[in-house]
Amino acid sequence: MDALHIDPPFEEMTSGPLNAAGIEIFQINIGYRCNLKCRHCHIEAGPERQELMTKPIMEKCLQILETTSIPIIDITGGTPEMHPDFPWFLEACATLRRRLMVRSNGVILLQESYASFLDLYAWHQVEIIISFPHMERRIADRQRGEGVFSNLIEVLRKLNERGYGRQNSGLILNLVHNPAGAYLPGKQENLEGHYRQILKEKYGIVFNNLFCITNMPIGRFLSYLQTSDNYEDYMMTLVQAFNPATLENVMCRTTLSVAWDGKLYDCDFNQILGMTVNHGAPDHISVFDLAKLAHRRIVTGNHCYGCTAGAGSSCQGEIG
Repeated sequence: MDALHIDPPFEEMTSGPLNAAGIEIFQINIGYRCNLKCRHCHIEAGPERQELMTKPIMEKCLQILETTSIPIIDITGGTPEMHPDFPWFLEACATLRRRLMVRSNGVILLQESYASFLDLYAWHQVEIIISFPHMERRIADRQRGEGVFSNLIEVLRKLNERGYGRQNSGLILNLVHNPAGAYLPGKQENLEGHYRQILKEKYGIVFNNLFCITNMPIGRFLSYLQTSDNYEDYMMTLVQAFNPATLENVMCRTTLSVAWDGKLYDCDFNQILGMTVNHGAPDHISVFDLAKLAHRRIVTGNHCYGCTAGAGSSCQGEIG
């Protein structure tokens, strides 16, 4: 990817090394298997992917969480539900009484084999984050697959029936918007209002928050940029939109990403690029060291312009 000359390279934009400011989010990617093959997926997840976290690595994650005060557990994939040990792991995480989040593609919850997660999530008050890239059916289906929009509407209704997204229920339902092409997302506040109005008026659906996430120039989105001859223009868009104010709150400063094989990364994007934690900090969960990891030097590259463009982007949406 970095064969394209980027001037200036991202490392020159940070005024010195970018360092972590603790670990608030323990993000665990339990595997790349998914029933969908979304066009913008940076992980290139799909039904054929065989990368799944082993139970010993899951147990090591639990051990670390039990012996530290890291407040947020963020489980992602692929879609986590397709991991055979996920029900056990979810319940074990729930017993830790931390803020527990799961990033699901949503539509898998309509399949009979996985429908039980609807009630399991509600029972353990798991925060659910679902990709809902666009409010126009045609565009959403183009990004995530034919019929996905209708299925998302159906699953959101089922979640609402269980209390998700409803005021004072304690059951949090957040949606994720990704741009449909080679451009930055619109203003999160405005898009959230648009989503809220359309989903309520047309479908009777409510949710808590909308997160706007910039598409990163890696994975399937990189392939799209290259085949459509948009890669250079998109990278220049990110560079020109660089916002130094976002550096204070980029997600890598408070997140540690654990890959399916136990390797440690500063973020999910570095994970896909194979850029493990470095600069003297341990790079595998088997040698986890909180003191060294909490204030480690972040590994950066030109893809980091994606998190620092405009209002910034993180797994929690806008940051600046």
